[in-house]
Amino acid sequence: MDDYKLSRFACYLTTMNSNIKKQEVAKAQAYLAKYAEIIVTLQQEAQNIERIELREKLSEEEKNLSGIAKSHKVEKYALFQNAGYVGLYNMSLNQLKKIKGIPQNKVLLDYMNSTELGANIFRITQTAEKIKSENIQGQNNLEKAHKEVGKEVRESMKRMHNKLPKDLPLEEDIKKVKSNLKQTHNKMKKIPKKSNS
Repeated sequence: MDDYKLSRFACYLTTMNSNIKKQEVAKAQAYLAKYAEIIVTLQQEAQNIERIELREKLSEEEKNLSGIAKSHKVEKYALFQNAGYVGLYNMSLNQLKKIKGIPQNKVLLDYMNSTELGANIFRITQTAEKIKSENIQGQNNLEKAHKEVGKEVRESMKRMHNKLPKDLPLEEDIKKVKSNLKQTHNKMKKIPKKSNS
């Protein structure tokens, strides 16, 4: 007889269409059904992995911008940061959180989708470039530059897909997404152990 090596998916199809009265088939079906459930979960969460990466990138870029702004004589970083939000959203961070229904004690960035996170990364990186290339100095000038860049990003988004950043839908809290991904990963690690018992 010839031997054939089947992919996991081929094994799944074969087993799920085999005679369940056989004890080996019943065990294999239970194992593969659990595996299939986890794969579906992973596929659904794949886009959340991109969000997590973008959120981490945004944090890195914010730290970089903070350092640049401080070296260019920003005195009140919170006001400088808020100027970027005013430019991008045409409102302050507090107003934006209120409109989007995010409690004041929560971080708005943790609820943004990939598009909105990308827009904020672009705002931050381009502000940093503008400050460095034009050697902008002082609180008022830095705030003005950040607001201008934010406004440019907002206008670009409006031109490209006729959506304003403030109108983009929110997603699940990124902290919860990370927790769910960790749980799914832990389930994946346990599957082979259960199949041997």
